[in-house]
Amino acid sequence: MARFSCTKIIIILFYVLLFLLLSCTTLQNTKTKVKAFPLHTNGRWIVDEEEGGKRVKLACLSWMAHGLAVVAEGLSKQPLDSITKRIRPMGFNCIRLTWPLELVINESLASLTVKESFNRLGLFDDINGIQAHNPSILDLPLINAFQAVVKSLGDNNVMVILDNHCTKPAMCCSETDQNGFFGDKYFDPHVWIKGLTKMATMFNGVTNVVAMSLRNEPRGPRSNLKDWYRYMAEGAEAVHGANPNVLVIVSGLVWDQDLSFLKNQPLKLSFNGKLVFEVHQYSYGKGPGWIIENPNKMCAKILGEAMRNSSFLLEQGRPVMLSEFGVNMKGTNLGDNRFLNCYLGMLAELDMDWALWTFVGSYYIRNGDFIVGAEEVYGVLNEDWIRVRNASILHKISAVQLPFRGPGLSSKAKQHKVIFHPLTGLCVLTKSTVDPLRLGPCSNSDHWQYKPQEKKLSIEGTLLCLKAYGEGKAPKLGRKCSTWKMVSDSKMHLSSRVNKNGSSVRVCLDVDTTNNIIVTNTCKCLTTHKSCDAESQWFKLVDSVGGGV
Repeated sequence: MARFSCTKIIIILFYVLLFLLLSCTTLQNTKTKVKAFPLHTNGRWIVDEEEGGKRVKLACLSWMAHGLAVVAEGLSKQPLDSITKRIRPMGFNCIRLTWPLELVINESLASLTVKESFNRLGLFDDINGIQAHNPSILDLPLINAFQAVVKSLGDNNVMVILDNHCTKPAMCCSETDQNGFFGDKYFDPHVWIKGLTKMATMFNGVTNVVAMSLRNEPRGPRSNLKDWYRYMAEGAEAVHGANPNVLVIVSGLVWDQDLSFLKNQPLKLSFNGKLVFEVHQYSYGKGPGWIIENPNKMCAKILGEAMRNSSFLLEQGRPVMLSEFGVNMKGTNLGDNRFLNCYLGMLAELDMDWALWTFVGSYYIRNGDFIVGAEEVYGVLNEDWIRVRNASILHKISAVQLPFRGPGLSSKAKQHKVIFHPLTGLCVLTKSTVDPLRLGPCSNSDHWQYKPQEKKLSIEGTLLCLKAYGEGKAPKLGRKCSTWKMVSDSKMHLSSRVNKNGSSVRVCLDVDTTNNIIVTNTCKCLTTHKSCDAESQWFKLVDSVGGGV
């Protein structure tokens, strides 16, 4: 009997231990499905923990949770899981989730329930919406509702960048909002460091949280380099000390458009392999320039500024992320459209990590004009938080969601060129020597070669090269080659010369939009002409190891 009891006890203990082991495994697996964590840097690239480090390209959307309600937008419109399930199918792998500092330093705010937060703003329809779509969060404290959003993103295999957007909950920003730089009324650096530490600690071990951005868009009359170097270093060290797994993302000056000072003095930190810089850019930063100036000159101007202010860091082997850019997703703003085509060319050429503003289709309430349910025309989603606002723009952007090159992407492929067309988000493809060149997915691109000294466009591993035949005609592959040069201020026109009535005339690669066939036409906008549209002739020769994959 004693022997039977002992055996029975051993069996019971075995199953108890097995249950606990399975429970721990299940908890670990449900915590997140993101496998790349933790990320680190290798030169200018962000890479995962695989042996040798494989590149992970961050293709993100910004999702606002720093507004007056201090709740991620959209939860009164659709279930949280339905919202976070939409991200991956659109090709994005990451959310830049914003938060106000007071969420972690003001305990009376953090402990407010979601219902109480909306009640104080008189947003009773949103309370009803959350009750209908997300009843489980209605009585959660704000900080726990924030954590629930991060968990849902992890459950749907979406990485998260925690972005400290401001101190007091409000939409961003102005030069004089007292929220922009160290020492402002609402930006005590010591309180900020305390808040960063608390947030980093809170998400230590939450494996889909792969990065923390220290502060959005430093700005205002107090801006100075001495305080920037001091407090950005202290903030970075605090985050790394509390959570050494996450990347630390650091903003520049002048609304996060200027990192040029790093040429002369790097940011000194005690740790390596975790530092990423970030930069922002929008068309409206140049006033009406995108509409009233020659688009080639405007594109050259903005890309030149980007290189001087931030992109030079990539050449120095330091990671830079374009963590905010965006356009009117209705597609009706000419300046935004030109800006997007110019910047997509740069994003492809430099193969940068990036975050698009914004995921949000509408706001609970927009401070400033205090419009309830305000539409966000920069949003990828419509006001219903179901439909995509503009599928053609989203398709165009999808071309730069996948990496063109970087560590660990291909052990066999030789680096080559793809010919990228920003206006469509497609690349030049060949079918045969007798068929015209067409536009198609960059993942199907041929391996082009271009040697500046020879100025020939050829197909790798063959004797075939591209020859132009005249205005309105399709260039063809063969043994006879034309010379091709990148011309115009934007350096996005691929130009050759053809004979016309006994004279040599310049033509540029163009697209016959009726069938996506590549032709050559008279080059557009090479002069100072201001009212022309050049984008159909904008192409970028992009280094790749696999046709965009």
